[in-house]
Amino acid sequence: MRDFNYSEIKNQKWDSELLGLIAAIYKEAGKQEMYLKQRPQELKKLIEIAKVQSTEASNAIEGIVTTNTRIRQLVEEKTTPKNRNEQEIAGYRDVLNLIHESFDVIPITRNYILQLHKILYNHLNNPMAGKTKNVQNYISATFPDGHSETLFTPLAPYETPEALDRICEEYNRVTGNMEIEPLIVIPVFIHDFLCIHPFNDGNGRMSRLLTALLLYRNGFYVGKYISLEAKIAKNKDLYYDALGQAQIGWHDGKEDTVPFIKYLLGTVLAAYKDFGDRFALVETKLSALETVRRASMNKIGRFTKQDIRELCPSFSVSSIEGALRKLVTSGELKREGSGKKTCYYRVK
Repeated sequence: MRDFNYSEIKNQKWDSELLGLIAAIYKEAGKQEMYLKQRPQELKKLIEIAKVQSTEASNAIEGIVTTNTRIRQLVEEKTTPKNRNEQEIAGYRDVLNLIHESFDVIPITRNYILQLHKILYNHLNNPMAGKTKNVQNYISATFPDGHSETLFTPLAPYETPEALDRICEEYNRVTGNMEIEPLIVIPVFIHDFLCIHPFNDGNGRMSRLLTALLLYRNGFYVGKYISLEAKIAKNKDLYYDALGQAQIGWHDGKEDTVPFIKYLLGTVLAAYKDFGDRFALVETKLSALETVRRASMNKIGRFTKQDIRELCPSFSVSSIEGALRKLVTSGELKREGSGKKTCYYRVK
């Protein structure tokens, strides 16, 4: 089995792009701290929206889907799941809620990761819930012509428990003694977790839940208010490309994790920027019409009612719908499509 020694990360030379991402994230995190003290009430609504989006997007990446209405009912009302997909979605919701509420008392150890995995499958009868894999898994891709190829072979089942222990020990050691910048260690840990691929099922979703947990434990709370999973889902190809590049040579300890680190930090920074945009709209007490007008000015090209709702969390859906109607009537916006396919765009 390959050796895990995170101290070696210390000796790596990082380029200016990566260091720039880290500096920008710290700057945005500082701003966010200030915002949170100013308007805690309005920001509670952002948390609810982000939870729905995170649960929906992280499951959708794995092909686990249901309707928008059911997602909201499952996440916001904790309604009973009706089928297998909804059982998977409800499990993700439960782990995400636990991380939101108790991240500071969830240690990074194999035992706790197994417990989180067990909760992920709480609504399903899965005998492997909370247990490391018992069969060899492969990361493969199916191409347009129908043939599939193995892109990466993770660790064998017998190597997995020890490898999970090792990455947790190394992560805790280098963050505990502040040996290495957390924003570098977190992507490295997540990348190692994905290369180990410790479970028969649920590895991708667990990696995204662990990303949130590690970021929160290190003081980067943006994922509570802006869904990181939704950003990853929007750029799924970039995520898989970065992961694929970083996996080359992993078994021999010769991988280059920089593409994955940059990808993850870029996603975190984009979420912080979104948070700043949304806070700017929440900050000033304006009418629903004026807030929706300003929100629409932040959008280029077509956008949906849901896009505007995310930017205006302090207003009800009916207030937003009323404001959009007025802006269409006044000629500022054009509306096209109907039902779920309704969208808008600015004309002046």
